[in-house]
Amino acid sequence: MMRIARQTDYAARMLLHLASLGEGASASIAEMAAERLLPVPFVRRVVAQLVAAGILKTTRGAKGGVRLGRPAAAISLGDLVEAMEGPIALNECVHTPNACPFARACPVQKAWTDVSDKLAKHLASIRFDTLITATEGHAAAHAALRAKSARAAVQRPHR
Repeated sequence: MMRIARQTDYAARMLLHLASLGEGASASIAEMAAERLLPVPFVRRVVAQLVAAGILKTTRGAKGGVRLGRPAAAISLGDLVEAMEGPIALNECVHTPNACPFARACPVQKAWTDVSDKLAKHLASIRFDTLITATEGHAAAHAALRAKSARAAVQRPHR
């Protein structure tokens, strides 16, 4: 089975979370981990990769956190996959044509290239602003999570 890495899936969940909070909103790593059911160490690593790619920005301090590095409408699923996985290529010969001595005359290499190009274009067309509204109930689920988190914060004893 061909698949994306777990970190790429986690990155998509994190970007979806931040996009659903609205433009300019931020969240702590702990908040994203809790609300998206992700391990904190993974979230830290993914945030670092996405910051390096310019997809996320971080701010230190009491009012700091993680936020989108640009509007959700300007971040595609293709941007995310490339930041986490590297170039979208189904085979090494697509990304590195000299990797195979038969590449220039290989009909399979041409097929891999065509499919890779189509996949890259399709992923580039999927924007996070549309993903947050693409599934019925998604916004309501986020509102319920935020309400639950707010209730838990009020009930937590202060130390």
